Amino acid sequence: MKIVVIGGTGLIGSRLVAKLKQQGHDTVAASPKSAANAVTGEGLAAALAGADVVVDVANAPSWEPAAVLDFFQRSSKNLVTAEAAASVKHHVALSIVGTDRSPDNAYFRAKLAQETIIKSASVPYSIVRATQFFEFLAAIADAGVIDGKIVVPTAQFQPIAADDIVDRLAEVATGRPLNGTIDIAGPEKAPFNEFIARRLKASGDTRPVIGDPKALYYGAPIDDTSLNPLGEARLGTTPLATWLVSL
Repeated sequence: MKIVVIGGTGLIGSRLVAKLKQQGHDTVAASPKSAANAVTGEGLAAALAGADVVVDVANAPSWEPAAVLDFFQRSSKNLVTAEAAASVKHHVALSIVGTDRSPDNAYFRAKLAQETIIKSASVPYSIVRATQFFEFLAAIADAGVIDGKIVVPTAQFQPIAADDIVDRLAEVATGRPLNGTIDIAGPEKAPFNEFIARRLKASGDTRPVIGDPKALYYGAPIDDTSLNPLGEARLGTTPLATWLVSL
């Protein structure tokens, strides 16, 4: 099976490429670095030639509202068009749990637009919505800095390790198209501020973490339903404590 990973040099993409190769699949890491640009369409036909499956884990370089929306709309339209021409049998996309429940979050709106394009295309698809990554907890903390303190929401949070995301993506990519969406999340749920505090403590960061129910998450208010699966979800196996040991 030939699998092309769009965004194959990033955090998730590089690990997914390695995982699929270990499983014996002919796997290609496609990105602008390899002359395959999903946003412009340049090099896509060559990259997708003979591909059975395409997995899109590419991330936008800018989260400015207009730029991030343009990135996911253009890249998704170019991908599904190139896939149809190449007779690709399965399109897999990594999205975010709660994309349809946080209209004030520009990144989530852009991912929802991406999902809409995928669903309306002719290529069979699977959308894997993941909760936030352990690997992004430090950056999330930095985004909440106010006067030297880290002010973050207290809403329930269920982040997941990147390696667990890779395992689920590999499972979906090598299976039959779902023509639907699944949620994946970490094995633990706790208040947002508790995860952030544990992450910073593990790295020796002494900045105080303040939990504020009214604090925004990247400019958007959240509650206990915003970032977590509301129904059935496939859970990762890596607890935060185990992940923190690797820091």
